[in-house]
Amino acid sequence: MKASPMRPAVRQTVFAAAVGVNLLMLPKVSAQAIAPAQVTTGATAEVERVIVTGSNIPTAEETGPNPVDTYRPADIEKLGIRNATDLTTFLPQQSGGTTNLNIANGGDGTVQFNLRGLLAKETLVLVDGKRVAFGSLNPVGFSGGVDINLIPFPMIDHIDILKDGASAVYGSDAITGVVNFFLLHKFRGLEIGGSYGNTNLGASNDMGEWEAWIKAGTGDDKTEIVVIADFWERTGGLFSADRDLSANAFQIPWGGFDFRSVNFPGRVQLGRLLPSMFFGPGGTPLPGMNTPLPHSAPNVATSPFYKSPYFPFLNLFGIPPGTPGFIAPNAYPGAPGVVGPHAKQFFPQFGTNYKGGGDYFFFNFAAFTPALPPADRQAYYGSFTRDLCDKYLTVFGDFKYVRSFFDTSLAPVPFAPDPFKIPGTNIGFSPSGISVPISNPFNPFTVGDTTLVINGTPIPMTTGVSFRGINDTGPRHEKITYQDSLFDVGLRGEMGEFGDYFKTWNWELGFRYSRNDGQDLAVGEASQPGLREALLDTNPATAFDPFLNFNAHNTKAARQRVYVTLHNSGEYELPIGYATVNGDLFNLPAGPISFAIGGEYDAPRWTRDRDSLNTTFQSIGSADGGSARVNRDVWSIYQEVRVPFTSPTWNFTGFYSFEVDFVTRRSQRSRFAGSRSIPNISAPLPCVAAIPKRFMLRLYRRFHPLPRRTLVGLSIHSQRSPICSRFAL
Repeated sequence: MKASPMRPAVRQTVFAAAVGVNLLMLPKVSAQAIAPAQVTTGATAEVERVIVTGSNIPTAEETGPNPVDTYRPADIEKLGIRNATDLTTFLPQQSGGTTNLNIANGGDGTVQFNLRGLLAKETLVLVDGKRVAFGSLNPVGFSGGVDINLIPFPMIDHIDILKDGASAVYGSDAITGVVNFFLLHKFRGLEIGGSYGNTNLGASNDMGEWEAWIKAGTGDDKTEIVVIADFWERTGGLFSADRDLSANAFQIPWGGFDFRSVNFPGRVQLGRLLPSMFFGPGGTPLPGMNTPLPHSAPNVATSPFYKSPYFPFLNLFGIPPGTPGFIAPNAYPGAPGVVGPHAKQFFPQFGTNYKGGGDYFFFNFAAFTPALPPADRQAYYGSFTRDLCDKYLTVFGDFKYVRSFFDTSLAPVPFAPDPFKIPGTNIGFSPSGISVPISNPFNPFTVGDTTLVINGTPIPMTTGVSFRGINDTGPRHEKITYQDSLFDVGLRGEMGEFGDYFKTWNWELGFRYSRNDGQDLAVGEASQPGLREALLDTNPATAFDPFLNFNAHNTKAARQRVYVTLHNSGEYELPIGYATVNGDLFNLPAGPISFAIGGEYDAPRWTRDRDSLNTTFQSIGSADGGSARVNRDVWSIYQEVRVPFTSPTWNFTGFYSFEVDFVTRRSQRSRFAGSRSIPNISAPLPCVAAIPKRFMLRLYRRFHPLPRRTLVGLSIHSQRSPICSRFAL
């Protein structure tokens, strides 16, 4: 629904009318009919009022008028949660897919909350009630979330999870809920701790995980100082090959399917090198031993160095096993096991059982991929609080620095897409694999499948050549490093010095600077321009040979021309300035009417610098995309009023406690400023200024002795507000 602006005067009238109607709803009960709460003489302890997630009004109660779950360190330990990944997988509030450190293929080294199964960007993550920088390496055009792996558990006092939308309180990025991490600001003494765990399954490789921390704090009735250092590491990682169930992508014996890759050395179109040559000697190209003799046959069908694999389904087309020119799959078995005659995947196979043909038929990438990649983290935190004037003026400051590292790996780079393109397009010339000029000194064929015009010269090409850098580079790696910093400074205090009326009023003025820097080194990728040049080269000493067998590798000169390390980086910084005042306006029989009012200025700045091969879509094996530089300014004001109708000290049957909250938030966003870098596109980001206003009427009734219940939460007006990276398309 399109937002319509509301004038301030009208908005204030609506606000006053809503409060007035609520007051008129107060039941007319005589004073004599109300039994006042028992009053005891003597000194009474004053309960400290704190901000509960979901409201800006302090309360002395354990829970506020929202469905908030609170987890303290003892609760987390009882649940068996040891790290941030466990937190997102064990808690029931988390649903749907998300990013965490257990994702090897596609993980970016972050752990993100995803409430209600929507995108992580729809869940607002706060630290001490304020926003922090997002992970900086999310792709342009997509948006990620806050990396909670950068908040070590020893630094956490408790975690609040609001399981409902809270856009009227926090803004439009709190669509699915709020996760609020409260850090430690008060600790006395010294604590040194650690933990260690191991998979301990007796396999070929067992992964360990350890964490060690030191926590120290001191203070008095006016000062609190806390310092914490935490170190965590997942040692070695756990790989697919370490467990029988995941060691082979040929999963038919387990009741699955064949997920192996069709892109591997020794294959041209449907043909494979002779088994003796396919599994022949390694080293650099040796024509006739680990690579076919150059220009020895017209094409793959007539070459004496190639045969076709026999697949059981060919028997359905009248091609029985043992037909000349075919290699039986049982000659080179894959995963152990037999496909029985009643299995869905069963095909008749004479003589022996069908076992998939091993790497000769398809490439088992699971021999290289990790299941749980290695990772580590180092974190440092300090907090300082000083009461300067008997709680009327308190200065506070916090600092946190975290470095994290994530090393995910993939199978060696497959050569796709084709570096040679259909003229006038960016589409590969060969529909599968790559194209190789007949002039290449290692091409075993003399007649091209087709002709490609390059720089005005027609060049015969062999298409459908498969290759993978198994022995040239080994597995690909994404070495991702984050450096995250957080700095808080501010003043706060009570206002009782201005008179008894203001003794419940509090104020706070502060500044936060949050920054996330990421670096991604993609090791073992390939360059399309470099591969084109190496394939067109006619010198055997420097040309690239894509016809090698499964064990050989190219010369050093050829490898240096083709394989590259891609450098990608990102920066996300978020300065915030804020001011807030809250307190009690006046008293009703059920308690005081409380309020909170405040303002906030956010200035997110996001930079994404991609390698030139990525921005020009000229890499092989890496996710290409554009660079971007985006920034904007956001001004927000909010106000909240809570009206109690009944309370534990003033109530009647059926309404042990009944409150009404009225919340409104208004945000002014500047036009996005910045640029993006995508091939053939370079323009400012087209985003106009937005002035969303959000109102929420929240009714809250508690029964006694039954649990507290929320009657209704109604968002009257809401407008979606995009974050920076979402509009960097």
